[in-house]
Amino acid sequence: MHWVPAICLIFLTASPLRAQMIAEPAALNLSGPKSQQYLLLSERTADGRTIDRTRDARFAIADTRIASITPAGLVRGLADGSTLITATVGSQVVKVPVSVTGTSIARSFHFENDITPLLTRFGCNSSGCHGKAEGQNGFKLSVFGFDPSADYAALIKEGRGRRIFPAAPERSLLLTKASGQVPHGGGNRIPVNSEAFDTIRAWIAAGAPLGEADVARVESVRIEPGERVMGMRAEQQLRVIARWTDGRERDVTTQVRFQSNNEPVAVVSAEGIVRTSDIPGEAAVMAGYLGEVANFRLVVPRPGKVEFTALPVNNFIDPLVDAKLRKLNIAPSPGVDDATFLRRVYLDIIGTLPSPAEAGAFTADTRADKRAKLVDALLERPEYADYWSLKWADVLRVDSSVLGHKRAYAYYRWLRDAMAENKRFDALAKDLITAEGPLDESPPANFYRVVPKPGEAASVLSQVFLGVRIACAECHHHPYDRWSQDDYYRMSAFFAPVGLRKVANLESIAATGEYQSRNPRTNTMLKAQPLGARGDADPADGNGRLQLAEWLIAADNPFFARNVVNRYWAHFMGRGIIDPVDDVRSTNPPSNPELLDALAKNFHESKFDLKALVRTIVLSRVYQTSSQVNDSNTRDEQNYSRALFRRPDAEVLLDMVCQTTGVPDKFDGFPTGTRALDVWDSKVKHYFLKTFGRPTRTSACECERNDEANIAGVLHLLNGETITAKLRHDAGTLAMLLRDQPDDAKLTEELYLRCYSRLPTPAELATVKKFLAKGNRRDAFEDIFWALLNSKEFLFNH
Repeated sequence: MHWVPAICLIFLTASPLRAQMIAEPAALNLSGPKSQQYLLLSERTADGRTIDRTRDARFAIADTRIASITPAGLVRGLADGSTLITATVGSQVVKVPVSVTGTSIARSFHFENDITPLLTRFGCNSSGCHGKAEGQNGFKLSVFGFDPSADYAALIKEGRGRRIFPAAPERSLLLTKASGQVPHGGGNRIPVNSEAFDTIRAWIAAGAPLGEADVARVESVRIEPGERVMGMRAEQQLRVIARWTDGRERDVTTQVRFQSNNEPVAVVSAEGIVRTSDIPGEAAVMAGYLGEVANFRLVVPRPGKVEFTALPVNNFIDPLVDAKLRKLNIAPSPGVDDATFLRRVYLDIIGTLPSPAEAGAFTADTRADKRAKLVDALLERPEYADYWSLKWADVLRVDSSVLGHKRAYAYYRWLRDAMAENKRFDALAKDLITAEGPLDESPPANFYRVVPKPGEAASVLSQVFLGVRIACAECHHHPYDRWSQDDYYRMSAFFAPVGLRKVANLESIAATGEYQSRNPRTNTMLKAQPLGARGDADPADGNGRLQLAEWLIAADNPFFARNVVNRYWAHFMGRGIIDPVDDVRSTNPPSNPELLDALAKNFHESKFDLKALVRTIVLSRVYQTSSQVNDSNTRDEQNYSRALFRRPDAEVLLDMVCQTTGVPDKFDGFPTGTRALDVWDSKVKHYFLKTFGRPTRTSACECERNDEANIAGVLHLLNGETITAKLRHDAGTLAMLLRDQPDDAKLTEELYLRCYSRLPTPAELATVKKFLAKGNRRDAFEDIFWALLNSKEFLFNH
């Protein structure tokens, strides 16, 4: 039978406002043995929304000898020919023509293309099962199938071949274990007679071939649909299409591994069904297949009506955030008052509390641009360089245990001087990457003394300057991104000639030799190449690190500027647009791509000016939004509708305690009165700093600095000597105020200004007055001061 229509036929009523049912694809063309493809049905509503109705449809096939279809919409070719699928949803009918060819062609198997995806989908080669370093119960597979040759040998040759039984394929230990027919620690992973079971059984029956070496390979995958706006408690069936190097495409939905990056908002089943919860927000669902990955983006708006009042626009940041909030139906919180802005911007830019005098002066200032002028003043203060050099010293590994005190200090001073003079950040990165010469004369060269191995240097610099983690690709293909072992060793090749040279007592960093590295798995020599580059061109003008640095800071580099602005945005806003900030990958997409792109473009146009970047962020209305929640943004923590409570870094928090109490701390090797922010050496022992998450600088990961709450920290604040001894100190703030200020109300105001940068409210003053009437004045004020120092308003930036 020949079917005239080549497109989807839709039978609807005449009303133009009626919802429409759409089939994707409009026509199915199945080619080859065991070919299959998902048919998705979507309803396009009158208000422009698209809703998945695949599982609501009733399917019928005109000729069941040609094809079959499951209730989930999976169409399988059975015999060559044409037929028609009729899908009915309510009163609407959609007809989809189906063409099936090539079903009689003998199926040829290829281990990597046909079997490896199944081992990955069912978790057999994950790090929690047979993919762990030591394997599981004597059977080891490569993690996520990065080494198919080794996996093939493990299945076919190891254990005297007992895992495969071609004479009776279904009795092969591989299948009886995976299907739970015999005891298996992993349980029933591949049910008997499932598609995966039948595929493995057919492969074994065919002699368990390895396959031809020159067979077509997967070059990309895509998810359909690519994005959706979904309601709460809604579903969406995904379809994954793989494209091969010979140009053909195939539906591989039943063979991929799915994962959601935000499970509180949406989860995904093994079959590719995305289900949203009752939490508004955004999520990305990853589909991984043979080393290639693709994402499905979804947005779940908050239900109900939200009034969006006219909001001020301070710069380009504000409308980009507002557009996202409108899409999510979330209203932003109002702006902050002057006192809150003052405290917030002091802690964020210079890591220091404003003094009572500074707070008073700012409150009294009536100029319309006083916030901008305050930001400019803070950026010129020495504390700015102190704070930001400390933060960069953490990830760039200023480590005195390796370098010794003198060289580590010189390395740190190089960073601090760069922050103080506002050195272009592209120039700083270039100087560090290309550094060489005597360690005592070239401070940035000390980086290669701390990180001497080529692979480690490549990993650290990729993570710090690109936000990309490539370390796992040293052993296997990155499980959630496109980086392969070859990419890792090509990046490592830039640092292969770099090493420590010693002449007498002189230590120097120099580069001698070829910019190439050997992949130990394939035994292939690879020339230096930046991430994402193609071809095998030699490094320019013989200086590989210079080539790398110039690629890094080029206008078309997809990582550098985005990484820097994302790190700074995370510092000021409490969460990166890509989060974690040093885990940039296709399966961890930005929450607001337009905002990230705009910030990166602005940073590049400013010639990589860090102070200009800080100024742009903190003068936006979005940064100056209150932490006060409203009905629509109570559960929003990733779209910047409100300020998030953030605990200051360990050094900043300790300085806050010392500053308010008027009693400095003592650090070994540093003079009395030194602030914690000036203690550049992370190896100086200090209980408070350790308890509150100061990093040890043994890795480039931002996660080394831990600002999460812990019991030890809470108990130390409540009962430890750091606060108790300081507020009782005879030379401290409270002792001075008790001597010099007889007016209890004014003394209370002074304490509030020191702790909160604001005056107490009338209700707070009344509470203090009532408390003071109960006992000794000094004891009462010690208790009041202790309560202020242990309050959320003091311990958090908000």
